[in-house]
Amino acid sequence: MKLPPMTLPLLAYRTGLRVGEPALAGLLAWRAHHGKEDPLRLPERRGLPGRARPVGPLAWMHGASVGEVLSLIGLVEGMIARGFSVLVTTGTRSAAELIGSRLPPGAVHQYVPLDAPRWVARFLRHWQPNLAIVAESEIWPNTILDLAAREIPLILVNGRMSERSFKGWERCPRTAKALLSRIAVCLTQTQEDGARYAKLGAPRVSIAGNLKFDAQVPPADPQQLAYLGDLIADRPVWIAASTHEGEDSIVAYAHAVLKAQFPRLLTILAPRHPSRGGDAAEAAAAYGLRGTRRSSGGRPHPSVEVYIADTIGEMGLFYRLAPLAFLGGSLVPHGGQNPIEPVRLETAVLHGPHIANFDTVYRALDRAGAALPVRDGVELATLVGELLGNPTRLGGMVQAGPLALRPFEGAVGRTLAVLDPFVAQMKLQRLDRGEVARPLARA
Repeated sequence: MKLPPMTLPLLAYRTGLRVGEPALAGLLAWRAHHGKEDPLRLPERRGLPGRARPVGPLAWMHGASVGEVLSLIGLVEGMIARGFSVLVTTGTRSAAELIGSRLPPGAVHQYVPLDAPRWVARFLRHWQPNLAIVAESEIWPNTILDLAAREIPLILVNGRMSERSFKGWERCPRTAKALLSRIAVCLTQTQEDGARYAKLGAPRVSIAGNLKFDAQVPPADPQQLAYLGDLIADRPVWIAASTHEGEDSIVAYAHAVLKAQFPRLLTILAPRHPSRGGDAAEAAAAYGLRGTRRSSGGRPHPSVEVYIADTIGEMGLFYRLAPLAFLGGSLVPHGGQNPIEPVRLETAVLHGPHIANFDTVYRALDRAGAALPVRDGVELATLVGELLGNPTRLGGMVQAGPLALRPFEGAVGRTLAVLDPFVAQMKLQRLDRGEVARPLARA
């Protein structure tokens, strides 16, 4: 199939990032200075490899941040079982720090290069992936163009496209088609996502569902779980998870209201970005609440009312400690946070009205009675009080959650079924070239 030609906006973008490469290098240095990039691995963001390429066929998988990359673990394991090594890239420091301990043998991690033509080319020359798999909505023009020029199949998995993004792409339809036509297959989460990609010019679209429903539950350190569980065993406890700016004060208000009903109440407050731990502590102090930060070595001793969980990779621990969670990003217009992990860890869910990013799953949980909506701090305090005071009702919500998620599972298997023809074709190509299968390098 003949691909559409480059458009003027794509040419301008490509030229701009080629000419602006020094400015991008300066931006990376600034971000490293402010803790947003790992200074020891900054060359990776310019496409310079941090390690040797594994021997044999290689699949490159990219997830921009924590949620996206964790959703790929099932595919990583599936491709390793099919004889591939896997290169996993991320764009954020928090995702890199988390994924390092989750990757199975046969997978390696690198930071993804910024979308500058020379950096992308350098990255692809070294790694020479046989297949590229990108999660959700990562559409980087230079990367897509370079993969197509090298005839490396690009698969979009767990694809999603909001109505806002769709309307933005609709304003430049020729550019959208020039990019999306270079994606071998778009596997989307919902029919709505698939229809948007197809309308914008993606030639092969299939609905596979959401990989996050199949993701493993986050682990917890058993020693910490036992220690903290003993420390708070006789206290009523709830967690406000993945809160965004503006929500910490709402959570602190709710705790202040509930103190009369639950004098020994413990609120675990886990900001979406651990760097906001100081802001969360200030919000608690503003309501006269005694707080301590886990990142500073604090523990939820009996005098602590708000425990600031400002660390990376420990949400599995905190969800296991709390039977009830408010999911942040939903009382402010952010779009909500993923409720699948707490539900699968037997935690009931409360959420605000702004849940567009996970609308389908929240609707299912609400219908099943596993989640409840709140509009503000007053309703949040009321429902937390009602549920903590009624263990039977709370237990019913917990039991309803996994049943509500069951119809959505199976996306990993469906996605691997689409990948299998590409795997088979690559094996045939290797046989035609007379290559002998070699053992894969371990991470």
